[in-house]
Amino acid sequence: MVTTNVSEADRNAWPALPYDAWRETYTTLHLWTQIVGKIRLSLTPWLNHSWHVTMYVTARGLTTSPIAYESRTFQVDFNFIDHVLRITSSDGKQRQMQLRAQSVADFYAHLLTMLEELNIFVRINERPNEIPDAIPFTKDQIHAAYDPDYANRFFRLLMQADRVFKFFRTGFIGKASPVHFFWGSFDLAVTRFSGRRAPLHPGGVPNLSDAVVREAYSHEVSSAGFWPGSGSVDFPAFYSYAYPAPPGFDHALVKPDGAFFSQDLKEFILPYDVVRSAEHPDATLLNFLQSTYDAAANAAGWDRAALECPMGSIGIPRSVRG
Repeated sequence: MVTTNVSEADRNAWPALPYDAWRETYTTLHLWTQIVGKIRLSLTPWLNHSWHVTMYVTARGLTTSPIAYESRTFQVDFNFIDHVLRITSSDGKQRQMQLRAQSVADFYAHLLTMLEELNIFVRINERPNEIPDAIPFTKDQIHAAYDPDYANRFFRLLMQADRVFKFFRTGFIGKASPVHFFWGSFDLAVTRFSGRRAPLHPGGVPNLSDAVVREAYSHEVSSAGFWPGSGSVDFPAFYSYAYPAPPGFDHALVKPDGAFFSQDLKEFILPYDVVRSAEHPDATLLNFLQSTYDAAANAAGWDRAALECPMGSIGIPRSVRG
């Protein structure tokens, strides 16, 4: 359960993450996660809305979760406490490398070598997705930064966001995504579905097939998440959007103070520092998630009575009446 009465220690759990200070590490780490994510993509059958490619927050970082390979499974984990990348296999074997300042090309070569030592042979598309003017992984000697302090701060922030997003998810009994990390856009997200089909998405995402985008947005959604920022939003932020965006959505009154609608992104944005500096960070973030979902569901005429339920409590089953 998410609590609204938090101690000073709880507030300190939301670390500062100034965009400019860790931008180079962020860029490199984004590309490293793409390499790892594409390994899962290359070996996993397609699941609706690209849910088969995502990573998940763990107690130490990010994981692919188990990936089937022939008669075995393996997983790849980013550990942002000990700063290692570890591959573990169901046959008891493992390999690891230190997370340190190294080029994308060197990271890629080392990772594939470790996989081959475990008799796992994978080929991936070497061009990064959702990044304009992307450099193939094997040729990228430019991006090579890794600041362990900021990598750890990013992980700690994801851990808090993951916790609050999971609580928010308990208030919905319609189709909803897991809370998961998309390495293409480098964001943690949770999505609710109305159950209705959506109009064909126009596509146009840099270095991403229109077919992938259209499948991801095949149905009407209200989606929220966390993103470290870039472009016109050069600060870490929570976001919320609807597809298709119903009339009036962009003018809805949402909470808390400090949230705004970005005309560039067509999304509601809540700067992370508003949450971090709030007296009750969890409640502040939940207000944003709930009010932006309310705006989308009301404007689009979702069947809210059929899709929603009270927020979950530990150890208490959801009440169902005959």
